[in-house]
Amino acid sequence: MSLTQRLEVFARVAELSSFTQAAEQLGLPRATVSNAIQQLENQLGTRLLHRTTRRVQLTQDGLLCFERCKDVLSDLDELQSLFQHPDGGSLKGRVRIDMSSGMARNTVMPRLPDLLAQHPHLTLEVSSTDRLVDLVREGFDCVLRAGQLTDSGLVARPLGHMSMVNCASPAYLKHHGTPQALTDLAQHKLVHYSPTLGAPPTGFEYADAEANAALPMTGAITVNSSEAYTAACLAGLGLIQAPLVGVVELIDQGRLVPVLPSWRPRAMPVTLLYAHRRNLPKRVRVVMDWLARVMAEQLAVTNKKPPASGGFPESD
Repeated sequence: MSLTQRLEVFARVAELSSFTQAAEQLGLPRATVSNAIQQLENQLGTRLLHRTTRRVQLTQDGLLCFERCKDVLSDLDELQSLFQHPDGGSLKGRVRIDMSSGMARNTVMPRLPDLLAQHPHLTLEVSSTDRLVDLVREGFDCVLRAGQLTDSGLVARPLGHMSMVNCASPAYLKHHGTPQALTDLAQHKLVHYSPTLGAPPTGFEYADAEANAALPMTGAITVNSSEAYTAACLAGLGLIQAPLVGVVELIDQGRLVPVLPSWRPRAMPVTLLYAHRRNLPKRVRVVMDWLARVMAEQLAVTNKKPPASGGFPESD
């Protein structure tokens, strides 16, 4: 059995968590499947699976191998079909991407049917949390990031900037009044956002010269997800400072109201990140180009679109 065949057997066992079911689907004796996994483990020099009488479970090395294995098999499948579609037809294989939940909900998911209609054999795995994933270790093909980047050694493709907006719920403003200047914020509360709970809050940020300045503010709640951040504002728990693209519909609906338009944070850069790979699979390049186009179009429209309730100028 070749290495490719052993990888195919391993992938099927990992997907089904069963030697018996994998053997049935592959049309092989169970002993052959078990032997293929043992040979692969010997070849790689590590244990890939925990075996018990009741279940089969991936080890940590097995999990990492499984993610890479799917990529390898997809690349081989793409290579085999490359010359069957000389016109560059439908893509086939898996692409694994990560982005914030706001980007997924407001920008990517609404446009995704168009991409999948064009490439019906393409499979996407979309992670959408506020956690900063390790692109290389966790096996992602690319990630969308908003905000300043650290030097990670990844390839960075700038896509544009997200205009920021300060806003509050109508109920909050009715109870606390609408701030007209920074000095008014002493009588207001801020919903604090921190990826790591327990870290000191940043405060109210606003553009000052070439960076953001921060004004300390009190607040009754700190959250670590963008969904909870918006929900806290809608519940009247305080002011928030969010990308306009994520709250523009709520502003248009009158559920949130822009405040202090002259004291917004600087626009937030949006970047597509991917690892250094000399020969990126065609499916990954096509998906990245599609993501870049969709995000750039969305940012261009949203940053120039005044919300129905008005109240602030275009992006810096």
